[in-house]
Amino acid sequence: MTSYFRPAVTLLLLMTVITGGFYPALVTLLAQSVFPAQANGSLIRDKQGQAIGSTQIGQGFSQARYFWGRPSATAPYPYNATASGGSNLGPTNPVLRDAVTQRIQALQQLDTDNHAPVPVDLVTASASGLDPHISIAAANYQIKRVAEARQLPESKVRDLVDSHIEPRQWRVFGEARVNVLGLNLALDAAAQTSRP
Repeated sequence: MTSYFRPAVTLLLLMTVITGGFYPALVTLLAQSVFPAQANGSLIRDKQGQAIGSTQIGQGFSQARYFWGRPSATAPYPYNATASGGSNLGPTNPVLRDAVTQRIQALQQLDTDNHAPVPVDLVTASASGLDPHISIAAANYQIKRVAEARQLPESKVRDLVDSHIEPRQWRVFGEARVNVLGLNLALDAAAQTSRP
């Protein structure tokens, strides 16, 4: 009887060491040596070295002086990285229609002179609920509001947007986009340098 158990237990222990110890250690070592920033969460740090966000996870901005990202459908609070996921509400669902209508109204009330159509990514959540990017159209839509709130020339804010456009992935996949946190940090830095 023990002749049957000994190979099974030996194989279990061997595979546990390989797949539970050696393989994760190898992958971690390779990731840390080849892609250290990505392996550590693509964190953005302030001047004191404190993590203030990630280039891969959106954050909620609601003040008029900041660019807003896509809405988040994560629970129990927006941009919850431990609960990534969309709302799964379909286009005919009245809850989604009402939420989109409210978001459009909120954007239009903040920027009454802007009569351009509201870009869809400013009023609908992504599948992950954590999207850190917005389309170029969504960034351009918000330029006037942000410039007025910060008392900056629109041309300066537009230049900041243009300098933060990220190209398509490997120039093939997806669309050009703007990282909201990166752009808002650049706005804060520009405001500090323009003070007397």
